[in-house]
Amino acid sequence: MSRYPTAHSQQIPTFSLIWISMLNDYWMYRGDPGFIRSQLPVARMVLQFFQQYQQQDGSLKNVPYWNFTDWVNDKGWNAGIAPVGSDGTSAALDLQLLMAYQAAAFLETQTGMRSFAELYSKQINQLKQSIKANYWNGAKQLFSDTKEKTTYSQHCNSLAILTGLINGNPATTLAQKMISDTAVSKATVYFRYYLHRAMNQAGLGNKYLEMLDKWNENLAMGMTTWAETDDINLTRSDCHAWGSSPNIELFRIVLGIDSDAPGFEKVRVEPHPGRLKELSGFMPHPKGRIVADYKQTTGGKWVFGIELPAGVSGTLIWNGKRYPIKAGKNRVEI
Repeated sequence: MSRYPTAHSQQIPTFSLIWISMLNDYWMYRGDPGFIRSQLPVARMVLQFFQQYQQQDGSLKNVPYWNFTDWVNDKGWNAGIAPVGSDGTSAALDLQLLMAYQAAAFLETQTGMRSFAELYSKQINQLKQSIKANYWNGAKQLFSDTKEKTTYSQHCNSLAILTGLINGNPATTLAQKMISDTAVSKATVYFRYYLHRAMNQAGLGNKYLEMLDKWNENLAMGMTTWAETDDINLTRSDCHAWGSSPNIELFRIVLGIDSDAPGFEKVRVEPHPGRLKELSGFMPHPKGRIVADYKQTTGGKWVFGIELPAGVSGTLIWNGKRYPIKAGKNRVEI
């Protein structure tokens, strides 16, 4: 159940898939193998539920309950459910399942049972092949929502990037197209978390600060918490947690600080200042905190001040080049 207590039962299978990715996040930021091992049996049960609805090619068909993806009001969308094809299949569901399998395979390899990791790896390879075969439109150079290839969304194309179905320059081209093509269904506040991550993964992280229009709109209205939906006149909640993605992305994308090993044992710093010439902040870490202070000089060079907790090392990435950083204070001028 997706809410409790409640007078009306509500099940959202897609949120169960996302929960597996949350376990993966916890592993990368906090470690704690004992806790992860205690949760893996639940993750296996979640995936076993979906396996009942996987077809011969791995794609899902006629999954029951409320398969919510985003509050989109566009052709083919129904009460938050992404378009479903005439045969009961859906690219959004297949891609969300693929992402869950990837997270589960990683966790099983790291802390669980290798036999499950091997099983999930087979599912991953099969799903990658079927998703490309069923939904890729070579003429449009986009992943469609259904096999009929009549609707397209930022959702499916963002997930295609995040799951590694497309990488490198082709991913950058796809990311630019899903933003610029007016016929593509746009993500709302909730799913922009994945859209922004996909843009960053595709090499367009410097666009992030330009994509916060709805958050700026909320601030301009005097709101002190984030709305649930894009249309503030129709919103169901003016204090919705899923609107808070900038609370992490200002650190993870703009300051560029992220975990580069389980338990945050290593740190990856890849800043995307966008229009900013000076920025700073600090991020909590299990062993203390990471302090960042970046400034562009009058000559156009950047000075990166990065302080890591004791016993923690990492890498600064700037313009494709990698610079080692160590525990304590680091100053890198590029």
